Amino acid sequence: MLLLLGGVRHGLGMLAIQRAYLLSRSAHTLPQGLEYRPIKKVMVANRGEIAIRVFRACTELGIRTVAVYSEQDTGQMHRQKADEAYLIGKGLPPVAAYLHIPDIIKVAKENNVDAIHPGYGFLSERHDFAQACAEAGVRFIGPSPEVVRKMGDKVEARALAIQAGVPVVPGTDSPISSLQEAREFASTYGFPIIFKAAYGGGGRGMRVVREYEELEENYQRAFSEALAAFGNGALFVEKFIEKPRHIEVQILGDKYGNVIHLYERDCSIQRRHQKVVEIAPAAQLHPHLRDRLTSDSVSLAKKVGYENAGTVEFLVDRHGKHYFIEVNSRLQVEHTVTEEITDVDLVHAQLRVCEGRSLSELGLQQDKIRINGSAIQCRVTTEDPARGFQPDTGRLEVFRSAEGMGIRLDSASAFQGAVISPHYDSLLVKVIASGQDLPSAASKMLRALAEFRIRGVKVGHGYSTALTYPVILTDAHSLHRDASAVRIRSVWL
Repeated sequence: MLLLLGGVRHGLGMLAIQRAYLLSRSAHTLPQGLEYRPIKKVMVANRGEIAIRVFRACTELGIRTVAVYSEQDTGQMHRQKADEAYLIGKGLPPVAAYLHIPDIIKVAKENNVDAIHPGYGFLSERHDFAQACAEAGVRFIGPSPEVVRKMGDKVEARALAIQAGVPVVPGTDSPISSLQEAREFASTYGFPIIFKAAYGGGGRGMRVVREYEELEENYQRAFSEALAAFGNGALFVEKFIEKPRHIEVQILGDKYGNVIHLYERDCSIQRRHQKVVEIAPAAQLHPHLRDRLTSDSVSLAKKVGYENAGTVEFLVDRHGKHYFIEVNSRLQVEHTVTEEITDVDLVHAQLRVCEGRSLSELGLQQDKIRINGSAIQCRVTTEDPARGFQPDTGRLEVFRSAEGMGIRLDSASAFQGAVISPHYDSLLVKVIASGQDLPSAASKMLRALAEFRIRGVKVGHGYSTALTYPVILTDAHSLHRDASAVRIRSVWL
């Protein structure tokens, strides 16, 4: 035991030494004109696996960590992974607790937090939260409040893309105010068209209309969904691109106007407009198209003065033409596959950029970023296929995960005895497989999912085993511009 404790102390001591070295090195190499401010304590204004992901990165850099939790999350794993943990939103509903900006800022100020990482979801793309952090003297690990605002407004983001010379899908320049405007757009561009929420995403407030008779009903439904999900029912209309590939480009910017890309991810395999399988790099993507996608992403980021990590999303039609759709001004759920193929720790980079270090200081010059192999991420979720993949809840009676070379697991609530709550997202664990090429990564993914044993969450058909999830088969390299070219099947865990 004494030997073990000594080893732990030694490990912590080495982290402190490493941190001190980085600080002294940065003090000498920081470009002139901007103050370098090291981060000593980070709060993650989030929960679950993304909170743990950030805590681990902080610990590796010698930064102290702070968790926040709702009353319903008292026993959750992310509390235990942080150095400190504090209750927020007492008396509030579960999700509302993580959206309560005054409580989060209060905890940060009372506990000498230097910076707040928003994770994804919740407040991650709220410019008022980024502004509240700035006003409280706490750094927001992400873009500036103004950039978050611009990118969060799909109409303004679209206008900025046009100014930057980035192609966009034909659509309205501002939110429509009536059904009549939607009718006029349809008569000009023809069907199909799509309604999209102007102030949110994730598939909510999104409706495809294929003929005139469906127009009024889908307009009303999209408006109601957007109003319920985002507090604003504003919609805009676009021409609907049939069976596109959904390609997104990872970008990273510093405080000095430098922006690089870390190549692309293919997120075409979706259910109800929500991603379920992500691949990096995109299979059989023409090099010229890759160059256009990455170049346009960097151009747009520089146009708005983008800082920190973000994602520029595109649709690619069957003719190889690409169209900008939105910018996610945060870390994505699927950032893992980009890390696997580039060997760049995106959370480390986020923290260091926030401290004031330049990309060149971090060794992140564009000509040094290379694609190494291929990676796939599958999201294992507690959903019941017998009920249309509605979220399922209960206690995990058995949980045995996959292991082995080329497999990475990012999770928080995936352990025996864990209680799956009905209040939050149904994500249980992210499985990331990497290999020298796509078929190799796909075979590792199939093997990994076959190793899982999960019991306690219903899946329909009378089985008390766990869940099913679509996964690419070993012929995944057959992916072309149409996502349906990839055969998927359910794997019973």
